[in-house]
Amino acid sequence: MNLDPIRIGLVSISDRASSGVYEDKGLPALRDWLEATLLNPIEWVSHLIADEQPVIEQTLKQLSNTEHCALILTTGGTGPSPRDVTPEATLAVADKVLPGFGEQMRAVSLQYVPTAILSRQVAVIRGSSLIINLPGQPKAIKETLDGVFGAVPYCLDLIGAPFIEVREGSVNVFRPKTK
Repeated sequence: MNLDPIRIGLVSISDRASSGVYEDKGLPALRDWLEATLLNPIEWVSHLIADEQPVIEQTLKQLSNTEHCALILTTGGTGPSPRDVTPEATLAVADKVLPGFGEQMRAVSLQYVPTAILSRQVAVIRGSSLIINLPGQPKAIKETLDGVFGAVPYCLDLIGAPFIEVREGSVNVFRPKTK
C-alpha cells in the first residue's frame, strides 16, 4: 500500500512548559497516539508556546498557510481560567467552525470526569487545514482522540487533504460508501 504522507502540526500551549518550569507532555502524547494510529508517513511540525492569544493565532496561521499542515492538533489552554485562550485564538483564525467536534469531545470526556463540562474545546477549518483543540493531559488526549478521530479522515477528504488510513483495531473510521 502506497499512502501519501500527511503533514501534521502539533501545538502544545502551556505557559509553564514553554518557559521550562516543567517538561511538556502534550507533544509526546499527541505524537505517540498518531504514530500508533496512522498508516500514512507523517511529516511533523511541532511548537511549544505560551498561552498568549496572538502567539497561538500566529502559530495556527503559520501551520495552515505556510507549513500547509492538513491536520493541526493543539493541546492545552481550553479550560475556564483567565490564561486559557486557545479556543478564542482558534476561532479567530477559522474559516468554518465544526461544533460537532467540541460537543463530542465533551461527551467523551464526561464519561471520565464531571469537570468535562468546563472544557471549551473547538474544531475549525482554516483553508485546507482541520484544527482541533484537545485537552492538556496525556490520558485525556488519548481518550478524546479515541472518541472523535473516527470522523477526522472523512473531514480531511472533504477539505482536500491527503487520504489517510488508520491501523486496523485503532479507531473506527467512517467514510460514506461510494456508488
